[in-house]
Amino acid sequence: MALIELKNINKTFKMGDETIHALKNVNFSIQEGEFLSIIGTSGSGKTTLMNIIGLLDLPESGEYLLDNVNIKNMNDDEISHLRNQKIGFIFQNFYLLPKVSALKNVEIPLYYSTIYNKSITPKDITAKAISALTTVRLEDRLYHKPNELSGGQRQRVAIARALANDPKILLCDEPTGALDSKTGEEIIKLFRELNNKGVTIILITHDLKIAEKTKRVVTISDGNLVG
Repeated sequence: MALIELKNINKTFKMGDETIHALKNVNFSIQEGEFLSIIGTSGSGKTTLMNIIGLLDLPESGEYLLDNVNIKNMNDDEISHLRNQKIGFIFQNFYLLPKVSALKNVEIPLYYSTIYNKSITPKDITAKAISALTTVRLEDRLYHKPNELSGGQRQRVAIARALANDPKILLCDEPTGALDSKTGEEIIKLFRELNNKGVTIILITHDLKIAEKTKRVVTISDGNLVG
């Protein structure tokens, strides 16, 4: 059974008097444990598709099943809970808090989990954060602030933050875009290691060289999946 299944997904936006068809009857599935990329130019619909897969936006029509749960009749709180449980996000620009340590940057989002699970203690949160930072090989940088870390190390903190809640899916938006090529290769290698441990990884990019390092490449153009 597919981990992610999109059925006849449509999404439009209004720009003045014009209607933009960002996604057009998209049918798409992702199996658990895949490592794939979604590639497209600016305006192709890849960001809209990413937002729908990540439960940051909803389709106008069609059905989305995430881990066999149909989101169609879910309310905002239920969708937020599902997103918190299943998906970790990694972005191009890291989005780390500049005045706190790597450990705190990973810990702080975990406190949102206590909304849904009151039994999680601060000690549990610290242990999860340290474990995640150890996974990305930053156990010797726990108390360094972002300005004391290299670009690659900052992205590793961002990956640890995404991993800390044990998501099934990592959704990565241009994760190597702010990095030099050597550091980008290191991040892709880390993704491969995580994928080999069973994490499903979806990488959004415009860079074919990066896309080709994943196990499956899906191309989107003018709101249509073309490969």
